[in-house]
Amino acid sequence: MIDFLARIFVKNRHNVGDSTVRTAYGSLCSFVGIGLNVLLFVFKLFSGVLSGSIAITADAVNNLSDAGSSLITLIGFKLSSHKPDPEHPFGHGRIEYISGLFVSVIIMLMGFELAKSSLEKIVNPHNTVFSAVVFVILTVSVCVKLYMYCYNNRIGKMINSASMRATATDCMSDAVATVVVIASMLVNHFLSINVDGWCGILVAVFIFMAGIRSAGETISPLLGQPPEAEFVKSIENIVMSYDDILGLHDLAVHNYGPGRVMISLHAEIPADGDLLKMHDTVDNVERDLQQKLGCVAVIHMDPIVTNDEATSKIKQKVLRAVRTIDERIDIHDFRMVVGHTHTNVIFDITVPHDLKYTEDEIRKKAQSLVEICGDNLYAVITVDKPLI
Repeated sequence: MIDFLARIFVKNRHNVGDSTVRTAYGSLCSFVGIGLNVLLFVFKLFSGVLSGSIAITADAVNNLSDAGSSLITLIGFKLSSHKPDPEHPFGHGRIEYISGLFVSVIIMLMGFELAKSSLEKIVNPHNTVFSAVVFVILTVSVCVKLYMYCYNNRIGKMINSASMRATATDCMSDAVATVVVIASMLVNHFLSINVDGWCGILVAVFIFMAGIRSAGETISPLLGQPPEAEFVKSIENIVMSYDDILGLHDLAVHNYGPGRVMISLHAEIPADGDLLKMHDTVDNVERDLQQKLGCVAVIHMDPIVTNDEATSKIKQKVLRAVRTIDERIDIHDFRMVVGHTHTNVIFDITVPHDLKYTEDEIRKKAQSLVEICGDNLYAVITVDKPLI
């Protein structure tokens, strides 16, 4: 159904990198979600009243909250598509993450309220009535929720939407919750064991955990999570495809919402190369990154000496030495300044975040290791942490 509607309502639907197309997909899925959830609410509420089951009634109210969540997601897509303005020069893309966080909070609140109602049912139990009509309605509900999970998950990945992926997770949790409700109804009918309240608690836990997972997916981009490994690899492949670029480091990715990514990096170029030619190369790299990955790039040129054999040998010795601290350590911006009494070996050292030593301890260990790599060497070291 979604594909059929997309062919009608989403113009140029295959160009998912276009913000207009992306917003159209998000709006379409939100409208469909609102409609399906309202229908499920009506039918489940009827089933809950007919059977007298608190778990079914609570599941119905949960579907109504899902309709509200889809409405919030729809508003988030609309607001996040607004163009940059003087107050928000990087655009409004992060509103989508904020709307996803609102959805997560609503999910957790519904789980909490359902837990309260289920506890009351455990304290004051009453029998539920089995009905073939109720059974069919709930079974169809599971199928609908699984369908909603599939299209939200697929399109969420296609347009890289955290809020839609959170909605997909919620749909799967709803499907599992409804299966639990069906199971409780069958147990009560065939075994005469009233587990309605306990199943309501189980459903509440599923809903609450879904809210926590959804919150995690939307909070991480707001806090500044690292980019995906595939995106980093794409950047590296584009940059290193130019012969004049010898290496790169200090790559940072700034995410201001889907389709609004800025990157900065240091590109290593030959120190004896033609400056204007190198600058032209960097311009071409920035243009390539914009066209192929849709991100704005700022590149700093780092000249490195490539024809000094002594410097190259010392650099390799230093790299092997510092990797005795941790094999994941890397160095960059390496240079040597020869003096009358000693030689300064100047470089940056990149260490993983989970290394057990402090920066001062790492610096001292590295300095002592550098001193044994040659005569009269003195290390000037800057400790970095990776931003990707």
